[in-house]
Amino acid sequence: MSVWGELVGQERATEVLQRAVAGERHAMTHAWLVTGPPGSGRSNAAKAFAAALQCGRGGCGECTACRTSLSGAHPDVTLVRTEQLSIGVDEVRDLVRRAAMAPTLGRAQVLVVEDADRITERGGDALLKAIEEPAPRTVWVLCAPTPDDVIVTIRSRCRRVELATPSKASIARLLEQRDGVPHEMAAHAARVAQGHIGRARAIARNEDARRRRSEILRIPAQLTTLGACLQAASNLVAAASEEATHATADLDARERTTLSEALGMTTKGAKPRHAQAALRDLEEQQKARAKRLQRDALDRVLTELTGYYRDVFALQTKATQRLINADLAVDLASVARRTHPEQTIASLDAILACREALETNVAPQLAMESLMISLHAA
Repeated sequence: MSVWGELVGQERATEVLQRAVAGERHAMTHAWLVTGPPGSGRSNAAKAFAAALQCGRGGCGECTACRTSLSGAHPDVTLVRTEQLSIGVDEVRDLVRRAAMAPTLGRAQVLVVEDADRITERGGDALLKAIEEPAPRTVWVLCAPTPDDVIVTIRSRCRRVELATPSKASIARLLEQRDGVPHEMAAHAARVAQGHIGRARAIARNEDARRRRSEILRIPAQLTTLGACLQAASNLVAAASEEATHATADLDARERTTLSEALGMTTKGAKPRHAQAALRDLEEQQKARAKRLQRDALDRVLTELTGYYRDVFALQTKATQRLINADLAVDLASVARRTHPEQTIASLDAILACREALETNVAPQLAMESLMISLHAA
């Protein structure tokens, strides 16, 4: 399979990138901004482009250049994906220094920043000069949900490639062909994932992911009292924290061990200077990463609840589109009969307000309690 094979439903974007790789006149530039909704494959598109730029056959997917580019092992392809809440000026300066280097093996020095929306203002200032005055044979590929998420001076100097939300049929087909998922499960996962390829894959292959999703969809019916609302919020935050801890525990331990060895702390009796400060910095970074993963987990909760109330509203307004949660059609129909469309819209507005609160660093417990109470009151 070529490097472009996993860009599901992105024919227009793929064509633009392939023309650039082929060297068509006016098709190539030194700075790109790849945007698209969550799960659309922004990072896959960026990595495929980077691999194709290094490949003598335009991204065959089989040669050493393609394989090492996609994995991050190619010496002339730098893949940046932060687990922190932001990408600071020091990290950007390191990238700028790397961008100034001539390619060692490949045809270009390619820098892929998967979370360009997290570059700080000072980091953006450091990046701007590198993009305005690029080194020869250097290509920047920035990824973000929307152009507005990127500092205006940066996005104005990039060529944009916009990805679309993949269709359910294309996601199901990918799950069947790439992961060997049975047809029925692939179709179900593609529908409930609402265009998010990674989420569809998790639901199709992971029983725990399906169980957590079912638990979330039972929450609206459980919000019968104020106490139930507060308990539901507490359970959701605790589950998100546990998920983040589980995801980072091994990595945190490895990072601490590596840092201790680098500082010489593993030597008996050694008390290297600045060791405690370095460890505190690492702990702060690890806490920020866990915070981000917790927020991501809560965002998935909000996505599932949005789909639930969207289905209720579709039934209330007799919309023709198929339900996302078709397996809950009986329960959804009962809710739709007992409530009014205005109440459902109020619930959807409350979910949106909760998402915005989490993005502005409101304490997760407070944000989720407010949401649960609003859903109960609607």
